[in-house]
Amino acid sequence: MIAVDTNLLVYAHREDSAWHVEAYEVIRDLAEGASPWAIPWPCIHEFLAITTHPRIFSPPTPLAKALDQVDAWLESPGLHLLSEQPGAWDSLRELLVASKTTGPAVHDARIAALCVQHGIRELWTADRDFGRFRHLRVRNPLG
Repeated sequence: MIAVDTNLLVYAHREDSAWHVEAYEVIRDLAEGASPWAIPWPCIHEFLAITTHPRIFSPPTPLAKALDQVDAWLESPGLHLLSEQPGAWDSLRELLVASKTTGPAVHDARIAALCVQHGIRELWTADRDFGRFRHLRVRNPLG
C-alpha cells in the first residue's frame, strides 16, 4: 500500500502551487483507483493547519473548503487512515534513535513510524528529509 505525505495533499489542493497539476493527478488517481492507499492522520491535521494559515497562503483556504477537501478524500473507497496502534511508541522510539532525529523532524519520524507500523510499501512525498528513515521506502511521484 502507498501512503501520501502532507505536501502532496497541499499541492493537489492549492491551485496556486507550482506542483498543483501533477499532484492533483497523483491524488486523483489514488482516490479513484482500485488499489488501497493511505494517509497518516498527522498529515490530515497538518494539511488543515497549512492550507488555512494566513501567513503561508494569501489568501488561505477557507476552513469550510479545506474540510470539504478532506471529506472528499475520505469518500475514496480505497483510503486507509493511519493512526497509532499498540506498539506505536516502540516503533517511533526505534526510528528516532536509528535516524538520530530531533527537533521539528520528530513530526516526520512520527509519520514514518506510522507507515512502518502499518506495513506501508512506500511513502510518496516531495520532502527529501524522509530519506533518513531507512525502514521506509520513499518516492517523489512529482519528478
